Amino acid sequence: MQMLTTEEELNQALSAHPGKPVVIFKHSTQCPISAAAYRQVEQFVAADTAPVYLIRVIEERPLSNYYAEHFGVRHQSPQAIVMRDGKVLWNASHYDITAKALSNAIQ
Repeated sequence: MQMLTTEEELNQALSAHPGKPVVIFKHSTQCPISAAAYRQVEQFVAADTAPVYLIRVIEERPLSNYYAEHFGVRHQSPQAIVMRDGKVLWNASHYDITAKALSNAIQ
């Protein structure tokens, strides 16, 4: 899981995998629900099925807001978003974020 801190890093991450799914995980370092979702995302990462990028919503608030505005995905935290070629394919929040749900979403 690679942390993103700037709009440039986000745009580079999304363009680095043409034709392949990419997961963006928006995580709150202050929230126990987000901590549970983080563990699920770690399980998904361990399966090495798609690149996963992390946006910490408190520490990187401007980037989190940019993402929501630029891609039209209403901000939630925690939130997992599957994208391909710059388009949102799937998103989930809170307890709907599971390793299995992420695996199914990238299929």
